[in-house]
Amino acid sequence: MSLGKFGYYNPDKPLEDRITDIGPPHYEQFFPPIIKRNYGKWLYHEILEPGLIVHVSETGEKAYTVRVGGARLMSVQHIREICDIADKYCDGYVRWTTRNCIEFITDSEEKARELMKDLESRKFPKGSYKFPVGGTGCSITNIVHTQGWIHCHTPATDASGIVKSVHDALFDYFKTMKLPAKLRISLACCLNMCGAVHCSDIAILGVHRKPPMVDDEVLAKICEIPLVVAACPLGAIRPAKTEDGRKTVRVNQDRCMFCGNCYTMCAAMPLADKEGDGVAILAGGKISNRKTPPKFSKVIVPYIPNEPPRWPKVVDTIKKIVEVYAKDARKYERLGEWAERIGWEKFFEKTGIPFTEKSLDDYRLAYDTYRTTTHFKYTEHVWQLAKALEEAE
Repeated sequence: MSLGKFGYYNPDKPLEDRITDIGPPHYEQFFPPIIKRNYGKWLYHEILEPGLIVHVSETGEKAYTVRVGGARLMSVQHIREICDIADKYCDGYVRWTTRNCIEFITDSEEKARELMKDLESRKFPKGSYKFPVGGTGCSITNIVHTQGWIHCHTPATDASGIVKSVHDALFDYFKTMKLPAKLRISLACCLNMCGAVHCSDIAILGVHRKPPMVDDEVLAKICEIPLVVAACPLGAIRPAKTEDGRKTVRVNQDRCMFCGNCYTMCAAMPLADKEGDGVAILAGGKISNRKTPPKFSKVIVPYIPNEPPRWPKVVDTIKKIVEVYAKDARKYERLGEWAERIGWEKFFEKTGIPFTEKSLDDYRLAYDTYRTTTHFKYTEHVWQLAKALEEAE
């Protein structure tokens, strides 16, 4: 409660004495009735089967949640169909999760089962599910991703195209809960990482490999040069003049990290390049503090060229990682925990991914992530190298 110019705020009358309509409405307005009645009274929840969760209240009431895979970008027609389903089964209430899943909440198991049957029957003309039920527990839920080529102006790769291709290959892990633990996959279409890929079990990152191009003819006409210079986080841009005296800028290629901030400020410095742009794959991160501390993702594959429309090499690499992890990890062991237990040397060996110098953990501002131990986990590759050296001697 705060005492201000207009007196105490009354939570029972949130609009009392308001002089504007600025600010969001109170979240209670969007609660389904059963959630509102039992707010703060929930005892526990259980996953009855993939995609179906029950929350039990101390009052004895139960709320049944049906989780459905959703798209990052939806058409108006698709959203209207979602609303129609919510009207039919959930009294008009529906919610989206932070990973873009759709959750329908009902007050009876019978209604939830009927809803699931209805959802499974709705398909696109080609036969794929409109509303796939799953993504709970030890599974892969929706891949969080950014805009990609559809909307973003600095992407190094697409978002929706890759996510669709990867999800198609891993769809069985969405519909079931047969993984050792939950597996979170994220995609960011450039290293500004709107998709939070720095802490994901598996991360797909669009990477530029060439510095921005500078259009001297246009730059001074449409861009504020001081803003362009200031936009670079590494100070790689400096004011300059062309031979005929026009104002422009120059990029220090050795300092440029290809982030695209300059292009955000100036359309005369495009960064997209068909040959240079591609995808990096990272693995081993997590946000959860359960069992072990949160972890940053590590670079596993430094570069894979863009291969639209289905990105076969990216899909094959991620599928291989998931299958090896599913087979080899212990129960409730996240991917990064599994990799650290067996050793990253073994991780590269088991997954068949070549190790390069780009995968060395040398982040200069986080020296505590260096491997400081003298212990080394030998792999078959190391033994073969040792034997070859012995024979050579």
